[in-house]
Amino acid sequence: MTKILTGGVGKVEVTRAIAALGLDALDVIASSDIDAAMKLRAGQADYYIGTCHTGAGASLGVLVGLMGSAACHTFGRSVPDAAQIDTLLAEGKKVFGFSMDQIDTIAPLMARAIAARG
Repeated sequence: MTKILTGGVGKVEVTRAIAALGLDALDVIASSDIDAAMKLRAGQADYYIGTCHTGAGASLGVLVGLMGSAACHTFGRSVPDAAQIDTLLAEGKKVFGFSMDQIDTIAPLMARAIAARG
C-alpha cells in the first residue's frame, strides 16, 4: 500500500478528498511537515502533498529544506494535467505543493496518478 502524508493549512481537506475516492491502494494520513519529512527519509511514507494559500512556498518549505529540491515540486496556483503529474512522478518527485483553492481538482489527480503507479 502506498502511503501519502498531507500537510499545510489544507491537510484535512486533502486527506478527505483523497479518502473519498476510495482507492484501496492508498493510505492517506494528515501529518505535520517535519514529521512527514522524517517519515519520507526513513522510508515510512511514499509521498507528501502540502497546501498553503498561494502554493508557492509555505506548502513545501520544510520539505525542500530536508528532502532537497530535486524531490519536490510545487504547482503554485496552476492546475496540472494527468500527463504532467505522471512525468513528475516518473522523475522521482515525492513531495508536491499547491494552493488550497485547487484541492478539489489537484488532490484527486495526484491520488489517481500515484495509485496507478502502484
